[in-house]
Amino acid sequence: MLKPVIGILAYRKGAFFENAKFLRDLIREGKKLGADVYAFSHVDLLEKSRKIRGYVPDERGKWTKRISSWPDIVIDFCRMLRKPYRDMRRRKDLFPYANNKFTYKWKAMLLFSESEQVKKWIPETGVYSSSRLSEMLEKYPIVYVKPGNGTGGHSIAKIKKAVGGYVLQGRKRSGKKIMETLKSEASVLRRIRRWVRAEQIRSGNFMVQQGLDLELLPGRMIDTRLIVQKNGKGAWVVTGKALRVGAKNSPTTNLIYGDGKALRFDSFMKERFGAEKAEQISRECDELALRLMEVIEGKFGSMIEFGLDIGIDTKGNVWFIEANPKPSHEAFIKSGELAAYRKSIRRPIQYAMFLAGRLKGR
Repeated sequence: MLKPVIGILAYRKGAFFENAKFLRDLIREGKKLGADVYAFSHVDLLEKSRKIRGYVPDERGKWTKRISSWPDIVIDFCRMLRKPYRDMRRRKDLFPYANNKFTYKWKAMLLFSESEQVKKWIPETGVYSSSRLSEMLEKYPIVYVKPGNGTGGHSIAKIKKAVGGYVLQGRKRSGKKIMETLKSEASVLRRIRRWVRAEQIRSGNFMVQQGLDLELLPGRMIDTRLIVQKNGKGAWVVTGKALRVGAKNSPTTNLIYGDGKALRFDSFMKERFGAEKAEQISRECDELALRLMEVIEGKFGSMIEFGLDIGIDTKGNVWFIEANPKPSHEAFIKSGELAAYRKSIRRPIQYAMFLAGRLKGR
């Protein structure tokens, strides 16, 4: 029986792939499962010969180039959404994808906030304007301003009421943290107008969002990265959860800057809230994830995986923060949840093999 051929679409610059370790692990797992898996970028199509310039890692992890068979199915893990990629992705005549296109985060949040299935978990969210920010500052002690098409925690500002005014914490596009004290709401509105102009990512809108008290350790925000994926039978399953601990005085918990850390979900939650409450929180996170997938697929079509950022506030309430269709799995490695990481690289390949078999009538 011919091996299913699975292409992983990713961003490549020269011989270097973005998110290279994850891609290498996917390809190696695919080989173990009996599939022919390779990575490629939008410039690697050899359409006349129906071949792909594919890349696979050698024993040392170095990328090697080869002429590969046209894929039976493609998993889109490309995060650099530049025009040539977008043009290729729009075409219907190339190959079937395991995952449909998603949307900007601000549009997704508005969809979720209107859904009866999930809106109870959604913090109040709107498109940024000075008037909307002013309304939110009146209602909530913490407010976030974040890019509606951002990733990695870039360009996010956190505004917190304090004695004598407000404290602004931010993370610039460069990754640099800022912390400022502002004495009045008017000064906050002026500062955020400058922030939005300077920190805009491409041409996207900014969101203004109800802030959550996620300071489960003194001076540090903690959130939960939950990975939910399709399995080899096409069903959604929660693969695992890990806690991301932000750096001191950081407005975000993202691990890409190297100043945060990851912890095991179950042990921390039991210590913080007790065994019974921790189990309830875990079940509610799973329920949120599976309901959210129903909403997403009902609107955008079939998907393969999502990384959900979930906030557990200091009272143990569960909140949805955002959904990423091409998430980092790094929190599993950094928290020592290696079994969950292995599952997280196996399941996308198993699902792609399932789809390839179905397309071929096997």
